[in-house]
Amino acid sequence: MPLDTRSDDLSMTVNYAEVADQVVDVITGDPCNLIETVAGRIADRCLAFDRVLDVVVTVHKPQAPVAHTFTDLSVTIHRSRHDERPV
Repeated sequence: MPLDTRSDDLSMTVNYAEVADQVVDVITGDPCNLIETVAGRIADRCLAFDRVLDVVVTVHKPQAPVAHTFTDLSVTIHRSRHDERPV
């Protein structure tokens, strides 16, 4: 069901406090070597909410161990309920 932005009915959206709790659980949970893995775990948690059909997740790692000068390193992924996930 697409989001109807003409409505101001809270029952028609996702509780962002619950989403934030899930994101914090991922970030503070089992450690990951890759920020791609962190992004994937966050996307999976977001897609577990019934009203979330698609999600775009960006994870930043401003102090990544890279031997070059940079301001920020990030990964952005897009996931959808309709995507086939590898096993």
